[in-house]
Amino acid sequence: MTAPEGRGIAEHREKNAEATFRILHVSTGNVCRSPITERLTRHALAHRLGSARTRGLIVESAGTWGHEGAPMEAHAATVLTDFGADPAGFLGRELLDEHVIRADLVLTATRDHRAQVISMGHSAGLRTFTLKEFTRLVRAIDPATLPDPEEAGGVVERARALVQAAAALRGWLLAPNEEADEVHDPYGAPITFFRSIGDEINQALDPVVTALTGVPAPA
Repeated sequence: MTAPEGRGIAEHREKNAEATFRILHVSTGNVCRSPITERLTRHALAHRLGSARTRGLIVESAGTWGHEGAPMEAHAATVLTDFGADPAGFLGRELLDEHVIRADLVLTATRDHRAQVISMGHSAGLRTFTLKEFTRLVRAIDPATLPDPEEAGGVVERARALVQAAAALRGWLLAPNEEADEVHDPYGAPITFFRSIGDEINQALDPVVTALTGVPAPA
């Protein structure tokens, strides 16, 4: 389901362009992979920056066949608790045009999700990646070329520069195989598989959060 790009949405994006950086995680149902990724991202950002410095970073999620208003899967909530992240209060959403319009970075679970987001238009191609694709590109970017998060604009300006640098590298740094950019769907699987997917997502997020914040993970 999509909604038309209203004038108010476009004005909102322009008005808040300098103040915020919005990350959108996308999977299929928005009850397993993208909730895990959303809440792990929030947890990691707060852990490294503190709550006050994350105010400009907004992390959300939605599903291409999202279960609107549904809670995340119980196993997904357990995985988040294992990592010390908070699963409380989550409600699934169906991906709408307005979500893509407002997003500064869209990270999807699979290449199919990426294609679906890009097909919605809104000039999403240069800011939409699979999570693992973005991780691979970020690893190749010299942090010294990014804005200092302590200077004017802080992590928001650094995040914008990171997306631009990753987009510039995309055609040069290809995946070794198709599977390399996929996070498989654990829906209906036992908790052991959910935990393996949680580990996979957490490992992919670590270099992304480090690049966004300029703060490495604690040893």
